[in-house]
Amino acid sequence: MSALAAVPAALPATLASTGQTSGGEEALFWILAPIMVIAALGLLFARKSVHAALCLVVVMISLAFIYVAQGAVFLGVVQVVVYTGAIMMLFLFVLMLVGVDSADSLVETIRGQRWIGWLAGLGLVAVVVGVIGTAVYPNPVGVEEANEASNPVGIAHAIFADHVFAMEVVGSLLVTAALGALVLTHRRRLTTKRDQKQLADLRVAGGHHLAPLPAPGVYARHNAMDVPALDPFGNPIESSVPRVLRVRGQEADASEYAARIDRVLAGRSATEPPAGPDVEGEDDK
Repeated sequence: MSALAAVPAALPATLASTGQTSGGEEALFWILAPIMVIAALGLLFARKSVHAALCLVVVMISLAFIYVAQGAVFLGVVQVVVYTGAIMMLFLFVLMLVGVDSADSLVETIRGQRWIGWLAGLGLVAVVVGVIGTAVYPNPVGVEEANEASNPVGIAHAIFADHVFAMEVVGSLLVTAALGALVLTHRRRLTTKRDQKQLADLRVAGGHHLAPLPAPGVYARHNAMDVPALDPFGNPIESSVPRVLRVRGQEADASEYAARIDRVLAGRSATEPPAGPDVEGEDDK
């Protein structure tokens, strides 16, 4: 007999035929059980979908540890690989595609959906009570007898022989969930998508500014944000001053620079020293 074949026989059974559990399994259970309960409550009461998904991951990983501790190694590995690694990643991808800020409408689109939800919840409670009653009241047979033909073979016999109808229902539910994710992510557009040329034509037809607005200031002589720019005819451009300053009433009056504007329009240089003292004081500003 090889060393690998002797390993399962050397390990003590965590659940004997008498129903007694080992101290290590009890310690692991009392450590993981509160964590699973807290994570399950976080799943129910979390306001963000991402936080709820992370709480569900904690529950699944803790359950996988309990499976391994009870001797169902294959079931624990499947719990991590299939549920935590595949289904939860699919759930997170759907959240990323649909959006974490998407909120359900408060209006019932399907009449009586709340009653259907209550009936489904009561049915789930009945199933959980039945499973707990079946697991607690009959005498346990122990891991050694349950895994007599190896753990994968025992799981396959339980799934495809004893519970084949439930397995088909679960498979249909998973297919429905995948199709629902496709429907949510691929919505039909009510209008055709506009390309760049159509957007440019709409901007031209709407009369919007196609170029940046002029910067504030008079002929690069003033770079203050409250001084309006001038158009080619010498008129101030109010839109060149930031809207915040215009709303606050902090926009400078362009008439203060009338002398310089008149000189420029008359063909004289804007940097030429003014003739009068009033204009000189105005330049000093």
